[in-house]
Amino acid sequence: MIELYLFLVFTIIAAIVATEIKDLLAAVISLGAVGFSVAIIFVLIQAPDLAIVQIVIEVLTIVIFVAVILRTTHIDETIGKKLSGTHIFSIVLYAVFALLFLIVIFRSFQEMPDFGNPIMRVASEYIRLGLPQTGGANIVADVILDFRALDTLGEATVLFTAVIGVVALMRKSGRKK
Repeated sequence: MIELYLFLVFTIIAAIVATEIKDLLAAVISLGAVGFSVAIIFVLIQAPDLAIVQIVIEVLTIVIFVAVILRTTHIDETIGKKLSGTHIFSIVLYAVFALLFLIVIFRSFQEMPDFGNPIMRVASEYIRLGLPQTGGANIVADVILDFRALDTLGEATVLFTAVIGVVALMRKSGRKK
């Protein structure tokens, strides 16, 4: 359970870094850290379907964000500048942050059950209670829309948010001339 709290704190810190940092590429990397930590939180709370959707959307949006940044940014202001104390401190801070993140990811994946050995056996309950409780003949639709409705709502929210973000980035009226 401590891993869940660590990832929640990490998510909040990475979100603050993403909103406050001046470098766009570093902000996108921090935003990616937020998304991937949310995916790991989904794995920890045993919602792998949400984790898969989160990872797919996160990879796509990060690739699109980086492509847009690299295409619209033509001048690298860091070329020719010497490393100052604050730059070295931020490099060390990012390295420590990444190392801690990898350690927690490794520990989280060690806690997962072996493939094919689920820790929750709910499928038989879904099959047994599907028709009497929902009245639907399609057990898959019953599970998605009745038993796991909040997961489905979460997946739809993740997809909708990703689409809105991409549309906001790609619209022509928002681009600078």
